[in-house]
Amino acid sequence: MPMETPEIGRPKKAGLLGAPSAHGGASRGTPGPDAGYALTLSKNVVHHLVLESELNEHDVEWGVALLSAKRASLVGRAPCETDVSVVLDLFGFRGTEDEAVRADRVQRFRGIAHSYFLQRVFVDDVNEHALRQKPGEVIPLLHFR
Repeated sequence: MPMETPEIGRPKKAGLLGAPSAHGGASRGTPGPDAGYALTLSKNVVHHLVLESELNEHDVEWGVALLSAKRASLVGRAPCETDVSVVLDLFGFRGTEDEAVRADRVQRFRGIAHSYFLQRVFVDDVNEHALRQKPGEVIPLLHFR
């Protein structure tokens, strides 16, 4: 009577080996599931904002989406409205009257929708700890340490 191979001795199935590990670093990104959904979420919110004349709505949509996707991927999930809220508060889009925050926002967002290089620099410049702030307790990026 043949005996079955013990569970310990069986070779692992290829699908159970897990994903290859990505090495982080500048301009490498932070992979996460369904990152493209962040663009849909940001479009739904950004067109309700009153923007400075120097800012293009398309640039703001892309910038908010990129950072929302990064924030969500830090914990391994898809982007949600909370991620968009935190990013908007990080740059003072909702309710700040601080002129320094406004100037910083204009400088960071200008032209990023059409330049992959600027997008990578923009995302890499935002500290992971700044993105991990809790909703409602967000300190603007310019003042964050």
